[in-house]
Amino acid sequence: MSDTTAPFPAGGAPLGAHTPSAPHDGELKFMMTSDYHPPNGTLLGFWVYLMSDCLVFACLFAAYGVLGRNYAGGPTGAELFELPLVALNTTFLLLSSITYGFAMIEMQRRRQGAVLGWLAVTGVLGAAFLSLELYEFANLIHEGAGPWRSAFLSSFFTLVSTHGLHVTFGIVWLITLMVQVGKHGLTAPNRRRLMCLSMFWHFLDVVWIGVFTFVYLMGVLP
Repeated sequence: MSDTTAPFPAGGAPLGAHTPSAPHDGELKFMMTSDYHPPNGTLLGFWVYLMSDCLVFACLFAAYGVLGRNYAGGPTGAELFELPLVALNTTFLLLSSITYGFAMIEMQRRRQGAVLGWLAVTGVLGAAFLSLELYEFANLIHEGAGPWRSAFLSSFFTLVSTHGLHVTFGIVWLITLMVQVGKHGLTAPNRRRLMCLSMFWHFLDVVWIGVFTFVYLMGVLP
């Protein structure tokens, strides 16, 4: 019998419970003793959020597709982008997705220490990704290729920095979950939150593959 309900027989009620009317003879009544959480309700709601985020990035990709060749006499992507640096950055993010997968495997095995370890590695790789992205932005601005220089650079900075902002939020969320898991263990709510963060982190990987292909690889073409 579920631990969220408590039965009481016909004609009576548990001690301290208030019933507006006595049940009919032979009936078995139930009363809620804790808040009810719909199965997979959080995951479904988070999927809805991810779909809305897809629309945000779709708009940014569309804007870049329209403005990406408007250089206003300024530098082009082929002149600015350093593919080896971007490839290294991409490697960091993809590896972080793999390490988060290892954390989820250890979560299924209920090994709290291993989960925290893999989450820490994931956070370090995410921070390395952000560091290289900020380094790239600083170099571009130092060379006079800031977002104000042309429509191409405005759309580039908006798209890439929006993704970077999502990664930043993901790292903050990851650190918060590490504290929660360390304090309360792999409880059902914490496992559910880890699954939501897993979907978010892998979603950012998919978006970055689109950025790497559509912005950087196609950007160096003449």
